[in-house]
Amino acid sequence: MLTQIQTFAQLHFIPSPSPSQPPTPLRRRIFLFSAHRRLPLRHHHNMFSISSPALRITDCISSRVNDKIGSVGGEAMGEEKENASKQVRRAYPFHEIEPKWQRYWENNKTFRTPDAIDTSKPKFYVLDMFPYPSGAGLHVGHPLGYTATDILARLKRMQGFNVLHPMGWDAFGLPAEQYAIETGTHPKITTISNINRFRTQLKSLGFSYDWDREISTTEPEYYKWTQWIFLQLLKRGLAYRAEVPVNWCPALGTVLANEEVIDGVSERGAHPVIRKPMRQWMLKITAYADRLLEDLDDLDWPESVKEMQRNWIGRSEGAELEFCVVDTNGLQRDNKITVYTTRPDTIFGATYLVVAPEHVLLSSIVSDAQRKQVEEYKEIASRKSDLERTELQKEKTGVFTGCYARNAANGKDIPIWVADYVLGSYGTGAIMAVPAHDTRDHEFALKYSIPICGVVTPDNGNFSYFEKAYSGEGKMINSSSSVSGLDINGLSSKEAALRVIEWLEKTQNGMKKVNYKLRDWLFARQRYWGEPIPVIFVDDTGEGIPIPEVELPLTLPELDEFTPTVTGEPPLSKALSWVKTVDPVSGKPARRETNTMPQWAGSCWYYLRFMDPKNSKELVGREKETYWSPVDVYVGGAEHAVLHLLYARFWHKVLYDIGVVSTKEPFKCVINQGIILGEVQYMAYRDPDGYLVSADSVDVTIEYGQERIAEENVMKSGDSFVLKDNPNIRLITRAHKMSKSRGNVINPDDVVLEYGADSLRLYEMFMGPFRDSKTWSTSGIEGVHRFLARVWRLIVGSPSPDGKFKDGTVNLDGEPSMEQLQCLHRCIDKVTEEIEGTRFNTGISAMMEFVNAAYKWDKLPKSVIETFVLLLSPYAPHMAEELWSRLGHPTSLAYESFPKANPAYVKESTVVLPVQINGKTRGTIQVEEACTEEDAFRLASLDSKLSKFLAGKNIKKRIYVPGKILNVILDAQNVKVGQR
Repeated sequence: MLTQIQTFAQLHFIPSPSPSQPPTPLRRRIFLFSAHRRLPLRHHHNMFSISSPALRITDCISSRVNDKIGSVGGEAMGEEKENASKQVRRAYPFHEIEPKWQRYWENNKTFRTPDAIDTSKPKFYVLDMFPYPSGAGLHVGHPLGYTATDILARLKRMQGFNVLHPMGWDAFGLPAEQYAIETGTHPKITTISNINRFRTQLKSLGFSYDWDREISTTEPEYYKWTQWIFLQLLKRGLAYRAEVPVNWCPALGTVLANEEVIDGVSERGAHPVIRKPMRQWMLKITAYADRLLEDLDDLDWPESVKEMQRNWIGRSEGAELEFCVVDTNGLQRDNKITVYTTRPDTIFGATYLVVAPEHVLLSSIVSDAQRKQVEEYKEIASRKSDLERTELQKEKTGVFTGCYARNAANGKDIPIWVADYVLGSYGTGAIMAVPAHDTRDHEFALKYSIPICGVVTPDNGNFSYFEKAYSGEGKMINSSSSVSGLDINGLSSKEAALRVIEWLEKTQNGMKKVNYKLRDWLFARQRYWGEPIPVIFVDDTGEGIPIPEVELPLTLPELDEFTPTVTGEPPLSKALSWVKTVDPVSGKPARRETNTMPQWAGSCWYYLRFMDPKNSKELVGREKETYWSPVDVYVGGAEHAVLHLLYARFWHKVLYDIGVVSTKEPFKCVINQGIILGEVQYMAYRDPDGYLVSADSVDVTIEYGQERIAEENVMKSGDSFVLKDNPNIRLITRAHKMSKSRGNVINPDDVVLEYGADSLRLYEMFMGPFRDSKTWSTSGIEGVHRFLARVWRLIVGSPSPDGKFKDGTVNLDGEPSMEQLQCLHRCIDKVTEEIEGTRFNTGISAMMEFVNAAYKWDKLPKSVIETFVLLLSPYAPHMAEELWSRLGHPTSLAYESFPKANPAYVKESTVVLPVQINGKTRGTIQVEEACTEEDAFRLASLDSKLSKFLAGKNIKKRIYVPGKILNVILDAQNVKVGQR
């Protein structure tokens, strides 16, 4: 028996990799069946060994052998080896096809968009959020969005559009600099190496990028124009320097954004982060807050993204109020604290004030008795990020300053506290606390025994303000004072707010105010690997002067050592010969700015440079910008919903104001793709005694261990998964975002090697709705690989016994039948509609249905097959190009006309016709639209359900409405009237 199995394996299988090259982890295992029973075969390198009871082999069989053993679509796979004694078997020769057509596209510049184009044709600018080229390279999650944009680009080319589909690199940033510090490798070398790897990976997937337009934010020819934009901002007062509290990381030697700080440590490296005042460059994005908010309404963006931007901008209307500071003796001091509130109607309910730890007046108002406590509290608060401080669930903390403020509305003195839940960067950095009507203030007041005074009562009756805060609107109570003359009792909240604002402005205690959560953009980093800021400072005056535009680009100096200084000075301060310069106007000694721009800078405008990447005289030529703007479809992750997209919109509006661009918005349509999670993991609970415990029997009071269970030991039971050997043990399933730390990253290079790029592209589109998150499954990619193999065999034919496929195609002749045309055009209609709606998975399903139907046809008309190949091409371009060539076409199909569905063939020719007997519906029949009354009645008489009502009966009359209904009225004698 062993000899028979070995002989069969030699005939129909390939050896596994040699001992020096372990088998690829993605290689699937399948069952090989003998004629009588199944025996297990363990495959270790080039040796087979028997165990029982099934024979498994780590390679795939050809379609011919697969048909013999009854497995649908199990095709030959493996790695080609020069020294192998046996031919590698594959489902179809993707290993030959894909490199061949990638070379063709590159050599012929198939996807190059020329500078001189026919502008009378419609345009389609489709763009990916360009990647940061990390050292890890791509994982299979990255091509999800890239494949979608490529499908759209290929479709639009074939529909006659001028298509702009470029790729570039957002390559400045902290990771490369940290790697340089750790290894001594210059960031430029690391960046170039990473870019080369990314480019190779992207090309291996057959994406139709115009590589002649490739850009990198690190190239001086590019960042010259980033610096130019900064100078325009500076000219218009939109760039300025200010002393601001920042997230300072001593270990990294740089300022971090709030989003880069997690639980008081840096996201990269987990280094401690403190709040520290520093003089920094800021961009006045707040000047554009209203326009950024208003123009969202006209954008074809996900509503969730627009809502995130609205919340980030955070426009609110309210009032600014001034409170005079008084000491413990009730004596008024010179200081006044200004607060902002959206609820001026609650002014009589203010029982304390809160200032932020970084408030400029804090040091001057704190009492001597409380100074030590306040300083200690400020130090603790400095170690928290803004996100941590404002987290709703965290416990509120604070310290009394020892001073009071006078509420002008009622003349009462209320305590001033310092608490970190108030931010110095929002509003005025101080609030009037109304604990009866604000949840955070209520928690704080309860903790520190501060009075709570309700001033708004709900319309539906009484409310217990000591149990919880009432934050809604209602009628005003406890809101009058003879001291101030203000009386708003009995008014609605809205009426009261207007009355209070009127009183504030009349008494000069405040005014109406519009406020924003949006803060100006901190635009400086203490790093080397970033764009130099084109400003110098004159030594004797400290005056900041922009360098002349003709001197751009200001390039980075060469450095051998990139660590930050202990004093917080940026690495560029070490390049003394570069730092020292002269003022070109006065000739006085000066120093260059040593901070660099943040990574966001280069990505704010790159979409414009793609339109005109070689232009050395201007950022983008007017004619090209007018034609290509705006970007029609912009695809990327939802994590960029706020920062990147908001910053890019801000810069674009500035460029619009100065006449560089012709549109108010950069991106017409934004699409967020879902993320691809790692493969599902099956986990079992084990109790302290080592026994397995079912997931539905876990005791929350006991600490359990968890262990991973191999997929082959798991089976599905109802809606759950259980152990095969013990179905009473229910397992938990989980899938995580791919990351190196979890060890669940799938490298696309491995997938391409084993299944081909077209299979990877097709699978990522077939996994589920494009915008949803999905779980990677190796068995899933095998399914689409089998589909492509079926397409190949349908058109090319089955392989010869040695696994090779013949040149050309099977015999394709004859005129298409009506059935074939209907099947084809319904497929055309569905695929076109689903691509344009980015419902790629259902477009693939339509093609699968077509192939299933085509396998049942006796003849394959060439015109039908050619059309189907064009339909397939946006999804699986390598296979489609090869099939197109074999069908007799000498050039690429990239610019062939995409098929259009003929409505006459798409429309369903049959309808479901309800049939009534004496006015009561008894069933339905399928009829042609043009069906006559006689034919309809004949079909009803033959129907098994309807015939029992009609057989042997006298028909009085028939009522027939074509396509709507058939009603058969029987003679009265045939109708049973019931029995006594």
